Amino acid sequence: MVLETEKKTAEENVEQQPRSVTMKSLLEAGVHFGHQRRRWNPKMNQYIYAHRNGIHIVDLQQTLRHLENAASFVEDLVSRGEKILMVGTKKQAQDTIQSEAGRCGAFFVNTRWLGGTLTNFTTIQSRIDHLVALETRQANGELSVLPKKESLKIQHTIDKLNRFLSGIKEMTQIPGALFVIDVSREKIAIAEAQRVGIPVIALVDTDGDPTLINYPIPGNDDAIRSVKLVTSRIADAIIEGNNRLNSIQSESDENNEEAAENEDAVENEDENDTTNAASPDTEETKELGSDPDKPV
Repeated sequence: MVLETEKKTAEENVEQQPRSVTMKSLLEAGVHFGHQRRRWNPKMNQYIYAHRNGIHIVDLQQTLRHLENAASFVEDLVSRGEKILMVGTKKQAQDTIQSEAGRCGAFFVNTRWLGGTLTNFTTIQSRIDHLVALETRQANGELSVLPKKESLKIQHTIDKLNRFLSGIKEMTQIPGALFVIDVSREKIAIAEAQRVGIPVIALVDTDGDPTLINYPIPGNDDAIRSVKLVTSRIADAIIEGNNRLNSIQSESDENNEEAAENEDAVENEDENDTTNAASPDTEETKELGSDPDKPV
């Protein structure tokens, strides 16, 4: 039993260790493949290395540099207590976004971006509260006593809301940054982030517009392996940021405990000094009171 627990802990530690991204791993994942030349965006010209058989080839040196810059930014942001919202609704990114967000504790949207998720967050929050209330009723067994038609209707509402809001159910405030797969598909999410002043990190293919992104990562956003590699690196940065935040909080708690202990020690010393200063007078008074013939 002890060996199984140690093995499980070791596996969890291995999973939480940052996975190094190299030029070889980018090449093997197909991150360098862009779109056809006729579908390109001229604003991506600075990130294009060459073209082969009518397909643009992305400069992986720039991809690696921009990926590490984005990961460093995410780590610093999370270490300050901010949250990251991952967005990827295309079929190739849905499973990866959900699994990596669950691994690092980030919020995610992988089905459909609801208009107003950021710009009209109050309304979205009210729908989340409604979903939580319905799930509470379901957990308490209240749906079982309702008529079958009404119970099925509520269950349908729960399933529908979970399909769109399950990844942001615990999001009580605007996130600190947005991580996006496919800027062309998620242009509404990017526009909302720009409107509320949230920085955007995105995997940008050769048909995208990098000028809309604060931290663009040039690369293939259609291949599952490419999306997985880039998303996992950002997830690792979130985990590292959370570890830094936890260590800072632990040090702060220890310092507060030490300060409290020092204050208690100072107070005890002051009390002892006061007691010692008052004790001679008391003893003298007792001596005088015990010998009535002794002149005062």
